[in-house]
Amino acid sequence: MRHRRVRRKLGVTTKHRKAKLRNMVRSLVLHKKIRTTMIKAKEVSAFADQMVTIAKRGDLHARRVLEAKLGSAEIAKALIRDIAPHFKNRQGGYTRVLRLGSRLGDGAETALLEFTETIQMPEKAKKPKKLKKEKAASKKDDSELEKLKAEKDKKPSEGEKEKADKKESEKRGGFLGALRKFLKGDDQR
Repeated sequence: MRHRRVRRKLGVTTKHRKAKLRNMVRSLVLHKKIRTTMIKAKEVSAFADQMVTIAKRGDLHARRVLEAKLGSAEIAKALIRDIAPHFKNRQGGYTRVLRLGSRLGDGAETALLEFTETIQMPEKAKKPKKLKKEKAASKKDDSELEKLKAEKDKKPSEGEKEKADKKESEKRGGFLGALRKFLKGDDQR
């Protein structure tokens, strides 16, 4: 029987449930709102409120507790630095659950879970345009291609060809290299 048991099981094992709640709170901290089923939203709301309460303390122990419960130092840091200051005068109720209606696939009741205070998402740093890099790279490639073409256009003399052939044969060592030298008569013994 469920006497005095408040939390829902969500139809999964304990480890799965803890991981699910942890991941959903991480997403909530990163994206400031998430869309899920009504039952999950209520459970995540309670867990997120506990994490914000811990984050409001802001000391080293609070940071370590958050890292242990959420499994991420970056999320704990963001929770303490970005979210907790918005709720310093509030004694609870950091999240709200808004009903969205039924999901088409299975008819599950969906909800939007978000923080009660308006929290701006940090702007992502814009990446430089790749066109400039590609143009610079293409200019370098063009100059290298021209150099290679100029080298190919130069026809080596017969003496240079023989020297190049000897160098290539010398590079090829081992039994076959020695056999080549013997057959060509390059072997000077």
